[in-house]
Amino acid sequence: MDTHSFELDRDHEAPIYLQLYRRYRDAIIAGKLHPGERVPSVRSLASELNLARGTVEMAYQMLTGEGYFLTRGPAGTIVSPHLENLRKPAPVTVPGSAARSRSQPKAVVTGVPRPLQLGLPALDAFPRKTWIRLAGRTLRGLDAAAMTYPDPAGYEPLRRAIAAYLGISRGIACTHDQVFITAGYQGALDLVCRALLRPGDLGWYEDPGYIFARRFLERAGMRLAPVPVDEDGLKVAIGRQRAAEARFAVVTPTHQSPMGMALSLPRRLQLLEWARDRRAWIVEDDYDSEFRYHGRPLPALKSLDRDGRVLYAGTFSKVLFPGLRLAYLVVPESQIERFRESADHLSGPGSILPQATVADFMKQGHFARHLRRMRSLYATRRAYLVDALLQAFGSRLSVQPQAGGIHVLARLNTRGNDRSMAEAARSHGLAVQALNDWRMRGTSRGGLLMGFANVTGPAMADELMRRLMAATGLR
Repeated sequence: MDTHSFELDRDHEAPIYLQLYRRYRDAIIAGKLHPGERVPSVRSLASELNLARGTVEMAYQMLTGEGYFLTRGPAGTIVSPHLENLRKPAPVTVPGSAARSRSQPKAVVTGVPRPLQLGLPALDAFPRKTWIRLAGRTLRGLDAAAMTYPDPAGYEPLRRAIAAYLGISRGIACTHDQVFITAGYQGALDLVCRALLRPGDLGWYEDPGYIFARRFLERAGMRLAPVPVDEDGLKVAIGRQRAAEARFAVVTPTHQSPMGMALSLPRRLQLLEWARDRRAWIVEDDYDSEFRYHGRPLPALKSLDRDGRVLYAGTFSKVLFPGLRLAYLVVPESQIERFRESADHLSGPGSILPQATVADFMKQGHFARHLRRMRSLYATRRAYLVDALLQAFGSRLSVQPQAGGIHVLARLNTRGNDRSMAEAARSHGLAVQALNDWRMRGTSRGGLLMGFANVTGPAMADELMRRLMAATGLR
């Protein structure tokens, strides 16, 4: 397609990146660009149209996020081959623009980021150039030791870097021998189950709680007792009443998933007391504590552990990118040999190359700088989505207050089935999830969970909420 036909109007009320987005979107729907067809690189298109690269990147990010484009790394960007039966969607608008059409594209593309997807960091803000440089250096410096069978506990320099980072940022005093690198958070749970638990063991589960942890534990043969949460987090007293004999608890104390509150200090001490008295294990899932917008991140529950009952799990999926599939588990010193024996019988964290790259990324200070930038960025992007939510839905939804994280919870203030609403939103290409799907026990009041890390501006947030309104029927 001739890119000179885009006719971008610099005096138009819509920003240039939105005009560029529209031209590509309309060309795809009209059949002028076909599935699988390659589009110009950001650099070449910016040069051809005399635009800033950031302007083109923003348009490409929107097209990728909505499933029109598919990025293939060095192979370039193409029109998604999965687009079928598209109807003309409503135009992207800016505040104050004319009335909007309510028709939507029907395609929901898998394998690429989707609007409002949970657990997805800001991919546009990741320092790709730095990462590629470090990865290339790692590959060029590969020595014989790195080419042998890897340590099942993970790459030692990365374990040392994690131990140093946790000591400074999370108040956790540990050695690198206590750190085990795993293939994602599920890998950490798998290691815990194999080292300490047996099928049929009973455990506390936050209700609502992280749905993927629940599914994994149930498939592993564990029995889960739902323990409710309130504004202070897990109700430890109710856990004692319902399942005092439980052998473990899986909790998200710094930023409860998905409700967003922090576990209060009295509840933390109660939980640790229960684990000590019952000789039970606490799995602390510290999945996004780095992204706290007000003040320093809260201390980890593990930092209060004096009896060696807390297993601390962190992940690089939400602070770097999910494709790494790298997480880590810090175990009590008394359990190192037990976990090493279990790790010997598992597949381990995979290739040493990404582990070595992460280690260099941390040791050279890039990790800390990236986190500082993301805290500021996410506070801004959360405001974009919350403002658009309140403007679109008014009193029909209320946004759960939170001090951090990369998702929002919008509670329903009117009668309605959040599961059917989330399903309708997904049919419109929005990766919205229902709060009641994260519960073991149902409730009359539901909510909608939405990721905001890739909402790049007010216009994008406004458009996504217009689509959500059309999908759910909330007026």
